[in-house]
This record gives sequence, structure tokens and C-alpha cells, in this order.
Amino acid sequence: AGKMAARLSGAENRLVSLPLSRIRVIMKSSPEVSSINQDALFLTAKATELFVQYLAAYSYKHGRGKEKNALTYSDLSHTAEECETFQFLADILPKKILASKYLKMLEKEKRDGEVGEGDEEDEDEEDEDAA
Repeated sequence: AGKMAARLSGAENRLVSLPLSRIRVIMKSSPEVSSINQDALFLTAKATELFVQYLAAYSYKHGRGKEKNALTYSDLSHTAEECETFQFLADILPKKILASKYLKMLEKEKRDGEVGEGDEEDEDEEDEDAA
């Protein structure tokens, strides 16, 4: 394992796109982590990179951005909302709504005691630009 770590340290930038120093900082931010093995760092970075590629490819393939030949935030958000595999990302990739719609939801919440979800189905393209 030591030889692998030594070998990776010289070539790691060619093998992963994500900056290992950032991944290390994120990993160390967890209180349970005391030290990080170089191999574990590399594998975490590579797995993260592959996951992001998979999320992007899936979202593009199943999204509306295909029509414009572009991956949009809406495509990612829709994937997080609809695909069981990615539902854990729903809080990180919330569906965009207009500020006015959000304020109405807050007013309704004050009146009713809960957030209303009745008007969420109208996903207009202009919502993306306005929010």
C-alpha cells in the first residue's frame, strides 16, 4: 500500500479531476476523522468524480436540457426529486421557485401552520431565469 501511495502522489493530478487538497479538508472536517490515508483520499476523490459524472449524465439523459443540448439546474433538481437513487440530494438541489411564490408559501404557512405544496407542478422555463 505504501508503494501505491508514493506512486499516486506524483501522478494523482492526472488520475482525478477534483483537487485532493479540498477533498482532504472536507474529510478532515468530520470529527470522527483523525488521519487520512493517501489511498483513501485518492479513492474518495475518484469515487466522488465518478458519482458527479453519473449524476450529470443521468440528469442530462432524463432532463429537458437535451432539447437545448445543455444540462440545466432544473434537470439536476428534477433528478434529485424523481429518481430514488438521488433523492438524498433533494435538500441540496431544491426545485427553484420564484421569490413571490415562496413569500406566498410563507404567508400560507403562517395561516395554516404548514407549507402548502399545491402550486409546485407548474415548472415554467422562465422560473429558472427569474429565481
